[in-house]
Amino acid sequence: MQYRTLPNSPLSLSTVGFGLWTISTGWWGVEDDKLAVDLLRRAFDLGITFYDTADTYGNGKGETILADALSPVRDRIVIGTKFGYDFYNHSDKREGQREIPQDFSARHLRFALEQSLRRLRTDYIDIYLLHNPRMWAIDNDELFPALDDLKAEGKIRHYGVTLGPAIGWKGEGVASMRRRPITVLQMIHNLLEQDPGRRLLEVAAEEDVGVLVRVPHSSGLLEGKYTSETKFDVKDHRSHRPREWLINGLQKLEQLRFLHEGTGRTIGQVAIQWLLAAPQIVSVLPNIYNTEQLEEFAAAPETPPLNEAELSRVAQLYQTNFGLQPAREAASTPAAAGRTV
Repeated sequence: MQYRTLPNSPLSLSTVGFGLWTISTGWWGVEDDKLAVDLLRRAFDLGITFYDTADTYGNGKGETILADALSPVRDRIVIGTKFGYDFYNHSDKREGQREIPQDFSARHLRFALEQSLRRLRTDYIDIYLLHNPRMWAIDNDELFPALDDLKAEGKIRHYGVTLGPAIGWKGEGVASMRRRPITVLQMIHNLLEQDPGRRLLEVAAEEDVGVLVRVPHSSGLLEGKYTSETKFDVKDHRSHRPREWLINGLQKLEQLRFLHEGTGRTIGQVAIQWLLAAPQIVSVLPNIYNTEQLEEFAAAPETPPLNEAELSRVAQLYQTNFGLQPAREAASTPAAAGRTV
């Protein structure tokens, strides 16, 4: 494992982190709590020190299960969690990842933080993130002073913004980095979905903001496991996506064989190394739901980095839409990409 320091902080994060939404929401078909705890403990053994969760993941389960697994090593890990969705008053089942109302008031902030601290069994949170805020939340002049107060009290160490739910939200990302004193920006970014991530990385470099990347494998397409015959379980969130999303992605994947065949790295490891070629990216959060996959992704930083020729060829392929007809690109636009927390 390798580690990078979050800009403007002493925090050192593993370049591969563990996002708990796959093991706490049921949207990836994982509902075995013992498996979840085992995966988290195995991740720590492999050198993963950054764990990203949210209060709304499983209505608190994403935090309690992290505490169940790793509370004995709390001082050796970095915890990121999120707030903003008011599941306390809107806890009904969310079919197809339907969003629930948000509350970014200073009052809800403090309440949500105290609940997260209790579930995590800790007295501080390393990285506290606004969960998918709209512009009205970023414009809230009471919210950010309240976050600064919590920093002064030692209850949070750093705060930032998570963009979502689907890929996009460039305006919110730029505004939060330009106008608010955030340390961290989390976004969706990967080989197949590079916009608006490319622009957000430019702004992050200008403002010295650390970037966390989720969905680095384009919801599994870049894991190299799927075929045109793949069918997702009804409990898996990808079952809500149009079939064109899968077919379109597989056609693009064929164009990327040069990155993994004969290079000593899998396509899943390539997806991570491509992201780590950007120095502003501090940690990558692959979707993890079994041990084999965890060990493959955790080993990614030790594989050969992408060279300039490979990076240049990827850029050219993306610029030409991988040689596909523009009409087929519709399946991977933000509107069709589905909900991603």
